[in-house]
Amino acid sequence: MRRIAVVTGTRAEYGILLPVLKAIETIRELELALIVTGMHLSHEFGYTVKEIEDDGFRIHTKVEMLPSSDTPKAMAESIGVGIAGMAQAWEQLKPDIILVLGDRVEPLAAAIAGAFMNIPVAHIHGGDVSGNIDESIRHAITKFAHIHFPATAKSAERIFKMGEDKWRVHIVGPLGIYAMSQADLVPKEKLYKKLGLNPDEPLILVVQHPVTTQVESAPLQMRETMEALVELNEQAIVIYPNADAGGRGMIEVIKEYENYPFIKTFKNLPYLTFVSVLKVTSVMIGNSSSAIFESPLFGIPVINIGIRQIGRERGNNVIDIPHSKTEIIRAIRKALADEEFRKAVKGSVNPFDTERKGAQKIADIVSEIRIDEKLLQKRLIY
Repeated sequence: MRRIAVVTGTRAEYGILLPVLKAIETIRELELALIVTGMHLSHEFGYTVKEIEDDGFRIHTKVEMLPSSDTPKAMAESIGVGIAGMAQAWEQLKPDIILVLGDRVEPLAAAIAGAFMNIPVAHIHGGDVSGNIDESIRHAITKFAHIHFPATAKSAERIFKMGEDKWRVHIVGPLGIYAMSQADLVPKEKLYKKLGLNPDEPLILVVQHPVTTQVESAPLQMRETMEALVELNEQAIVIYPNADAGGRGMIEVIKEYENYPFIKTFKNLPYLTFVSVLKVTSVMIGNSSSAIFESPLFGIPVINIGIRQIGRERGNNVIDIPHSKTEIIRAIRKALADEEFRKAVKGSVNPFDTERKGAQKIADIVSEIRIDEKLLQKRLIY
């Protein structure tokens, strides 16, 4: 029996990994070992480890590595703490394969520790392009990883250009879209009652994270968004940002607006609740990758603010604007009231493959791939 160690450090990452975790559990030859770290273990960011436990998963190891302060230095130090914690976890668990997703410091720490300990690393969603430190982290994980599960053909091609063997690369589609399409959503009436929303009014969903190359501007950028909401006076849900440098400063700004009755703020929304909100929202704004990848599934307009998602493949439902109150207001009004634009969004072709059952493909490959010197011994192919 192979032990597959899966690492999760954020609420969004866990939602994307959920069908993979379930697929692993369906294969008798595989044993799932779940490692929980990062924001999941912080009450400040919603203590979402409870959500994982409520879903019935056994947590094998918890690795504390969330920085205690809101600075780039603390973020850099957390990587060192994370590598040490992951190395200890791998020594105890002795996994056959380590599975990580995306471009955050938690999977980077897990991949570095695993590669140095000669444990094969499988990486989901490598090869993407974006702004922020995320891109550097993502490509670094690719070079430490031994098996690659990119979302699209373009991402796979970038992995090839980084000198990776083609036999290591398996396109699985954007897992978030598939996960959401399989989710058991909360009925609209029940959802609105639960969150205290008015079903007869438009709903704005805000998910905005800090840009790590613009840390000092993060609070001001968040204020531009919040001031736009105040002027529009439309009901809105604002979800706290992630724990990257600058995130806590953004949270302090968000708290200043919690007394407005039409603005509802949440540290975190459980995954099914979040997906249910996404389906019924009138427009999503901010700079989250979920706005780029998953919004086409529900045909909703997206206002992408700033440079954090620059270069991402996207549908024609996305409006790109700078961090400007005026521009945000103008874009939201277009998304809410421009019937021609809304019709185009509803009728647009989803640029991502929603049919590919990537979660099961990942589980099958990690159960069948041969673990030997060929897999572990990496070199550039050119």
